Amino acid sequence: MAKKEPPIELEVDGETVRVTSPSKVYFPDLSLTKLDLVQYYLAVADGALRGIRRRPLVLKRFVDGIEGDFFFQKRAPKTLPRYVDVVELRYPSGRTAKELIAEHPAALAWMASLGCIDLNPHPVRAEDLEHPDELRIDLDPTPGATWDQVRRVALGVREVLDELGLPSWPKTSGSRGIHVLVRLLPRWSFEELRRAALAVAREVERRMPDDASSKWWKEERHGVFIDFNQNARDRTVCSAYSARPVRAATVSAPLAWEEVAEVEMDRFTILSMPARLAAVGELHAGIDDAACSLAPLLELVIRHEAEGLGDAPHPPHHPKGASEPRRVAPSRRATTGRRTSTMPLVTVAQAKQKDDVLAGLERWKARHPEAAARLEADDVLVDPMRGRSSMWYRVRINLRHVPEELRPPEEPPDPDYDPRVEWRRVR
Repeated sequence: MAKKEPPIELEVDGETVRVTSPSKVYFPDLSLTKLDLVQYYLAVADGALRGIRRRPLVLKRFVDGIEGDFFFQKRAPKTLPRYVDVVELRYPSGRTAKELIAEHPAALAWMASLGCIDLNPHPVRAEDLEHPDELRIDLDPTPGATWDQVRRVALGVREVLDELGLPSWPKTSGSRGIHVLVRLLPRWSFEELRRAALAVAREVERRMPDDASSKWWKEERHGVFIDFNQNARDRTVCSAYSARPVRAATVSAPLAWEEVAEVEMDRFTILSMPARLAAVGELHAGIDDAACSLAPLLELVIRHEAEGLGDAPHPPHHPKGASEPRRVAPSRRATTGRRTSTMPLVTVAQAKQKDDVLAGLERWKARHPEAAARLEADDVLVDPMRGRSSMWYRVRINLRHVPEELRPPEEPPDPDYDPRVEWRRVR
């Protein structure tokens, strides 16, 4: 039996951090280890801490690197080093969780040693958990969207915010999209924050109807979806300088607006980011000094309501909003007195791993080549489904572009993973 690798100890600004299994490979394609990740976070510590300082954190742990399973840990570990703290956060369900608060560079190294590849803070500070201080515009490309569309929509978001006098701060998501942040005075509720984000999404969609979408249901989206629900109470978004659990080891990189039109995601990795930071400086250094009012966006909400644009669906598991429409996907809405589908969706695969549902999708295409040949990119919906502590995946196909006579009947999903089986097991 192989001898277990001993931990190492790092001295970080007067604190000792114990890193277990430092040579465990986290990014196999680049042979980058846990220690490489720790050293990356220490190299960008000032910027990384700015994005999470005094914010409750959900720990997303990849204990075996990006190719292993991961899980979400809302509650902070029982045994904590002295350089981290906790704060009790209340979720929409009414449950509470004591979540981690980090301010010291050693905390970055410690979280990386736990397997936290990216950092996922809430948009509130520990001192005021009811009033968010950050608006997060999350640009999420649909399967048929191009990176050029993402960049154009980001610039469209800036145009809207600039017209309202709101300074904004762009960054790559490190995965597929772009985030635009607005620092706020902590005076408004989560519901007001979310409605403000929805107003931005709708205004950008109005100006760029071919590129941008504010539609919540995946089967209605096109181009770049502006995810307003990332501003709901329990949602987190990876912070600036976060490494991402992808093969290229890309990171969420702060940008200057002048870069956005030509920026490429793969330029920013845990290998290249420290040198970029040294060369261009911390591009979000002024964000905390630019806190502004949400009032101009709430005035836009009022204008939209006067035009007949009310609320949009809230995220799953949230209490129904006072003016929220029926939380029913278009494919399940009733068009007559009986419940019938308005969109021909079929579920073809459900699995714990994304690779498994994609393999199931390919098997479905092989069984139904005539239907598969008529699918467009937006017709394949790959849904990450959040379970109690981990993710699972579902693939649905919209047959809207397939003539009725060529539409295959719905079959049992292949594979057919049921997360409820595991939930029952742990009761």
